[in-house]
Amino acid sequence: MQSGENKIEKMSEKSKDSVDRMKQELYKTFKIVTLGCRTNQYESQAYVDQLKAMGYTEAAEGQSASLCIVNTCTVTESADSASRHKIRALARENKGAEIVVTGCLADRAPDLLAGIPGVTRVFPNKDKESLLSLLYPEEMVPEFKTQFFDGHTRAFVKVQDGCNSFCTYCIIPYVRGRSRSRKLHEVLNEIRGLIDHGYKEVVLTGINIGDFDGAPEEGQDPLRLKDLVQAVDRLEGLERVRVSSIDPDEVDEDLLEAIITGQKTCPSMHVVLQSGSNVILKRMNRKYTREIFQDTIFRLKAANPDFTFTTDVIVGFPGETERDFQDTLDMISSVKFAKVHMFPYSERKRTRAATYPGKISPEVMAERKQKVLKLAEQVAYDLRLEFVGRKMSVLLEDDLESMPGYIGGLTSNFLSVFVPAQGLKPNTLITVELTHNTPQGLIGKYVNHD
Repeated sequence: MQSGENKIEKMSEKSKDSVDRMKQELYKTFKIVTLGCRTNQYESQAYVDQLKAMGYTEAAEGQSASLCIVNTCTVTESADSASRHKIRALARENKGAEIVVTGCLADRAPDLLAGIPGVTRVFPNKDKESLLSLLYPEEMVPEFKTQFFDGHTRAFVKVQDGCNSFCTYCIIPYVRGRSRSRKLHEVLNEIRGLIDHGYKEVVLTGINIGDFDGAPEEGQDPLRLKDLVQAVDRLEGLERVRVSSIDPDEVDEDLLEAIITGQKTCPSMHVVLQSGSNVILKRMNRKYTREIFQDTIFRLKAANPDFTFTTDVIVGFPGETERDFQDTLDMISSVKFAKVHMFPYSERKRTRAATYPGKISPEVMAERKQKVLKLAEQVAYDLRLEFVGRKMSVLLEDDLESMPGYIGGLTSNFLSVFVPAQGLKPNTLITVELTHNTPQGLIGKYVNHD
């Protein structure tokens, strides 16, 4: 009889241990929601890597989490709205979870976000990299850097933060602070770690990457972006290097040569336009003219005819006339961008443009937005047509729900390509013969592994 009671007692203890383990597993689960730029995406991935190293598990779809982090954006009113919506949704779907908010909207409107039911902590951008240490002061928190980039075959690496430009429409210098760079050896060590985990392509990113100086010590000469590009290009095991968003006046001859002559640097750049009108560029406090932009494009294309470009455009800036808007359309037509990120002007308090007269009506703004989107789609299609019949290297990314049986990827010059999957795997470099063009991208056939 005693033996039976002991068995029951032991079974009860095992059951209790099992329940305790389940509770612990539930307790150490997390969700991270990211809005906005590549820099935010990098920072959120750093949280993922830190939390996993601390024994946390990413909550599955439909599973509640004990910790939710929302990395917000405030570049437009639409970004504000999306950030608030995500916070409320997480609070509803994860009852009792710790809801932590950071990012640019958290910096600009902390009290507003703290007042959303369910939000437990709000961290400004200055505390972003130490967020988990502040949240869990008793735990050993790993260094804030990325080791993986979940769901991507390209890894973004932040090399710089903040901005000193103070464009008249932009809130970012107020919420991200002044420009500061990471040290070269820190960036290189992080990329080496990504290479060790199988990443073949990295994208160097930042808020204003052209400001990169390597964070020199007193008495040291500052580095330049070309020094970083050349150092990354020399890393063994890496196949591709991309330079993220940059202003045209920051593409000097040294940087151009580093990109053109690099063994792994991609012939594609995101060069920021914002407007094709010199009048509007001046009112925006941009540091370049349409002529400087055109010259930058010309120099890169002259060095490599395969070079392609993506860009940002703002429509409906205060005082934008039909002539100004046409200048932007003309620039899009002449450059043939591979992709245009279009933003309707969004008034941000504290910026100079918020005080400007000549506000554009919502109706005119919507009309101009549609014209840009339609033209951008057409020029991207025309650009891809120029490469039909070519054989090009493609880094495969993922299978496509929209195109069953196909896997998608990018050429080194940032053209979207789809090939029959046929057992091909993501993160594989292959040679593809580009057979025809579609509105979604180029269709090709697999030739061989690179």
